[in-house]
Amino acid sequence: MQIAIVLYDRFTALDAVGPYELLSRIPEADTIFVAEQPGPVRTDTGSLALVADRGFDEVRRPDIVVVPGGPGQTEQMTNPRLLDWLRRVDSTSTWTTSVCTGSLLLAAAGLLHGRGATSHWLALDELTELGAQPTSDRVVIDGKYVTAAGVSSGIDMGLTLLGRIAGHEHAMAIQLLTEYDPQPPYDAGSPAKAPAQMVENLRAGARFARASRS
Repeated sequence: MQIAIVLYDRFTALDAVGPYELLSRIPEADTIFVAEQPGPVRTDTGSLALVADRGFDEVRRPDIVVVPGGPGQTEQMTNPRLLDWLRRVDSTSTWTTSVCTGSLLLAAAGLLHGRGATSHWLALDELTELGAQPTSDRVVIDGKYVTAAGVSSGIDMGLTLLGRIAGHEHAMAIQLLTEYDPQPPYDAGSPAKAPAQMVENLRAGARFARASRS
């Protein structure tokens, strides 16, 4: 089973590495990082890079596709090489997945039209504009499409898919081995729980950023 994790300039590291840590533990999995060109690709911080093993032209029929989000996603929304590759590999994939704003790239490629999906909470309106049916659930499965909400939810997505493919017992064993037992020191991980003023400040910042790009 080949698992292809997409990289592009200024992706968010955990969006890619979270699912990698879980999905790479599928028995006999061949997990690769893929980008337009092989080589190092910088994350959104600029201080970390992951290495793409292969270019898009070399990866034709992955069983699982994982698309991370990140600030660099905006520039990729009109990148024909990426969008065409997503459409091409989706035609034969068993699972097409995303984390955070990676779902906007799937939607931009026309793969989520009319489908239930999720994304970072600040990007749900954009999913609607692209023809998807967004929800605020942490992980959404609609047919073979599996989308995860913001950044850390990619771990949940990976664990969910691991259970679907390798069985619940195997998934629970991997959860135990990775000691995935979240106990955050703050209860502000969603807009429903965080202080209202904090949520509004972040929404205002996101609206300004979108207006600046228009």
